[in-house]
Amino acid sequence: MPLLDQLSHLLGRASRALGLDTIDAFPPGHRYADTRWDKAYFDIPSDYKPERIEQAMADAITNTPSVFTYIVHPTPRMQRALLAVIHGRLRRGGSPPNDLLAMLVDAYDSPRTPEALPGLRAAIASTAGYDPSMRVAHLAAWLADMPAAFDVIDAQP
Repeated sequence: MPLLDQLSHLLGRASRALGLDTIDAFPPGHRYADTRWDKAYFDIPSDYKPERIEQAMADAITNTPSVFTYIVHPTPRMQRALLAVIHGRLRRGGSPPNDLLAMLVDAYDSPRTPEALPGLRAAIASTAGYDPSMRVAHLAAWLADMPAAFDVIDAQP
């Protein structure tokens, strides 16, 4: 390996170790290693531990729910952050947050997305082939029947 390549490699490793790089996935071998996000929307330093990464992602979703669109295979904690926003909007009345519900339906198009609430995958899958607006309406109705599900406390695995 030429000296310039070695130097570049070492600088890259040092940059990641110091948290100067932005990452777009959990470390290899992590239980949510399939989860990916767009670095343009999430500024996650490379020196963050997985728990802190997930908390930063959940906080970003709570503050700006539309960023959920830029996550592939969101973790249950990330989904619960979105569900909490949805639940808050439903409690305040008015029309359901169809845009947020549609993001959740889209996330479950992949079987590799972990389930955040028992029965959520089945509820979404039961509407496969329906018009997107019908899928969202069905999910809103299903979630409305589960008010206690949003008050879940995150437990350490």
